[in-house]
Amino acid sequence: MADLNLGALRSSIQLTIHTHHAARLWSGRAHTEQERGIIGLNIFLSIVNKMSRGEALGDPYADYWILETRSKLDSVDILLKSIKEEIKEIYSYVPETLSLTDNLNVQPAKITIFAGSPLGFSAIYLLTDFDEIVRKAILACHIALIDRETLHRWINAGAHALRSLFAMVLPYQYSGAKREDFIAKNAVARAAIEKFGMLPQSILDAPTSQTDAPEEVPELVIEGEESLAQFDEADDSEEKE
Repeated sequence: MADLNLGALRSSIQLTIHTHHAARLWSGRAHTEQERGIIGLNIFLSIVNKMSRGEALGDPYADYWILETRSKLDSVDILLKSIKEEIKEIYSYVPETLSLTDNLNVQPAKITIFAGSPLGFSAIYLLTDFDEIVRKAILACHIALIDRETLHRWINAGAHALRSLFAMVLPYQYSGAKREDFIAKNAVARAAIEKFGMLPQSILDAPTSQTDAPEEVPELVIEGEESLAQFDEADDSEEKE
């Protein structure tokens, strides 16, 4: 067969954000002397990409963190789905004679994401779910389907769950150890245990599958964060979009 000299596959993936609330969850908040920083999805993606790279290199601590993050993703997914079901039920009370279009931003923020881990994309899907929740909840409040207390409750619950997810990965660091080091009980394993703590035996006995670690783990490259700078000063308690 002739050598066709094929290049690498590429796909352009773009995230569109319609609400200030979702935009703040993407960008987080920088640390200042007056306020503590808040991790956003952009930093979360970078960290989970490092986890995948660590897993590919055989670091059992990366396996542990991936399992913990996946579990947290599942719990946030369950919460957002329950809120979406509440919103769906509320909209069932709209009369058939009243026609509603999607509540979309006339100038949404668009972020191009070039690469990432499966865990990262799962988090992106959750952010899009939250963005949809905010859009539909604001419209529901506007047309008197819900009161502002319910609006606050839905938005705050979703935002808190996502921030909790993003923050949980902050302590992760690549340990440099492998399972062979723990089997040998050598200096590398002892140093890792001293710095990061002892891993559950189940992690050491049964490595996770490599579904989160491709053979060549790409660097995470993200563009478009500057387009969200306008949202940084928006107050978290303000529902108006």
